[in-house]
Amino acid sequence: MASTSSTLASTLSAAGSDPAPGRRPVRSLSGLFPFLRPYRGVIVLAGLFLVLAALATLVFPLALRALIDEGLVATDPGARVMALRGHFLALFAVGAALGVFSAARFYVVSWLGERVTADLRNAVYGHVVQQSPEFFETTRSGEVLSRLTTDTTLVQTVVGSSLSMGLRNAVMGLGALVMLVITNPTVMTQVLGILVLVVLPSLFIGRRVRKLSRASQDRVADSSAIAAEVLNAIPVVQSYTQERREAQRFAASTEHAFETARRRTRVRAFLVAFIISATFGALLWGLYQGTQAVIHGEISAGHLGQTVVYVILLVSSVAVLSEVYGDLLRAAGATERLMELLASRSPVAEPAAPVALPPVRGGSALRLAGVRFHYPSRPDRAALDDIDLTVRPGETVALVGPSGAGKSTVFQLLLRFYDAQAGAIELDGVPVGATSLAALRQRIGIVPQDSTIFSADAMENIRYGRPDASDDEVVAAARAAFAHDFLSALPQGYRTFLGERGVRLSGGQRQRIAIARAMLKNPPLLLLDEATSALDAESERMVQAALEAAMAGRTTLVIAHRLATVQRADRIVVLDQGRIVEQGTHADLVARGGLYARLAAMQFDVPQLQPDASSADR
Repeated sequence: MASTSSTLASTLSAAGSDPAPGRRPVRSLSGLFPFLRPYRGVIVLAGLFLVLAALATLVFPLALRALIDEGLVATDPGARVMALRGHFLALFAVGAALGVFSAARFYVVSWLGERVTADLRNAVYGHVVQQSPEFFETTRSGEVLSRLTTDTTLVQTVVGSSLSMGLRNAVMGLGALVMLVITNPTVMTQVLGILVLVVLPSLFIGRRVRKLSRASQDRVADSSAIAAEVLNAIPVVQSYTQERREAQRFAASTEHAFETARRRTRVRAFLVAFIISATFGALLWGLYQGTQAVIHGEISAGHLGQTVVYVILLVSSVAVLSEVYGDLLRAAGATERLMELLASRSPVAEPAAPVALPPVRGGSALRLAGVRFHYPSRPDRAALDDIDLTVRPGETVALVGPSGAGKSTVFQLLLRFYDAQAGAIELDGVPVGATSLAALRQRIGIVPQDSTIFSADAMENIRYGRPDASDDEVVAAARAAFAHDFLSALPQGYRTFLGERGVRLSGGQRQRIAIARAMLKNPPLLLLDEATSALDAESERMVQAALEAAMAGRTTLVIAHRLATVQRADRIVVLDQGRIVEQGTHADLVARGGLYARLAAMQFDVPQLQPDASSADR
């Protein structure tokens, strides 16, 4: 069903024009229609069983009337016994049919609810992971998780249970009402008029419940976002002894969510009480009129019994519908939030007609011309300003500069996590925006400063660089990154589970796994972002040798990390406040006495440079 989910996500994200970027108003549960459409046959089958179960229930009062009027009033005792047996068998047949049809309806509808919810989760998750980092500048991951869990659970409750119950009781209640009108037209016409007056205020109150339901889900998402953020930073929280403060912050958030939910529940309880009380009063009026008709000989006792059962069915149906209506209002709010996610559009879009990248031997060629870029969250400050840079195939270029100079931004634009507002970026002669994201990123390997380790074993963590790689290729990459020895020493070797975010490994070990992952990918363009900053001196020497082997024959961009790499770079590019201020070799830049020389002097004694001294910080 993955293809179904991705198709649905694409359809929804491309549908309609939005009043605001990435958003579109969703006013009801109609957003679920695309997810229900592939299962039209199942829906028809569920509807059939639902109608049959409702009809079986509606037949019961007719059988009861026949039992009373024909089975109890017969004068011949023998005939009465036979009649009673026949009528009770008929009642049992009705009950058996009701049980079979109800069980079939329950299974089919429950399957539909589980299937649609799974498709919805897959579609939302598949859509979110394709969003650019700009999306996550304004949307917290905890909020996304809340929508994937809490909101989809509400939708599952509605599709797999409440909606079916609502439709069944709607059919049953409507049928009961029709039978009451047919058998008691004068009285029930009065009752029907009263019920219309009940519906109007119910709709008004329902809108209030729906608005509060949406607010309640938002507050739950806020709590989830806080929890996700803190749980991912437990060492920092505990090292600063902020456990109590974070617990209080979470408690305040959940209390806010509770208050919002309490207001929603109060209004919903009033709605339920109003609907049931008003409906019950109206039907009691009709029942009173029926008893008067029996007293005056206008209808039989069986007719009255039939009327009583139909009244009970109608009242119970209205009671259930009032509960279902509340569930539908909550699910409508949850659906709105999910549809908002699906309707969000990444500003980094795939080209309509992607241009294929040319084949390369060795490294890739890179060119930046007049590149200007502002982060969406900081539109008043240029992260890169009029950058011109050409990198030849196989060349190693180091990017150096103070923190915030724009070094990492260059990497972000190369990978098309963002698009530059001005200028051109070309890889092997093709603008990065003209080729597909997959083709572009397939040619780029990155070793970040903060390596990411997934909750899997070491073998799968390295294989993440190339999922179709064999075990032997994974081991070869680990050997090249000097990770083989410590991985082999683990309890289950390469099959050892590394824990969430690699908590069972040291920083240097995590970094070597990230390097092995990039080496397994074997891209023509390698991006090294402080790749050895987390390593001790011994590990650094091993990994530095591995990186030099990996850099051979390919283009490499290095954000300055260790002086050994900077000295061996073919060229050093110095950035400051988003501009290139200097270019040249290490010796040339030191001799010029500019920004690079000053940054180097802050870290070490320039006349006595050592290969393992630290260079300028990012």
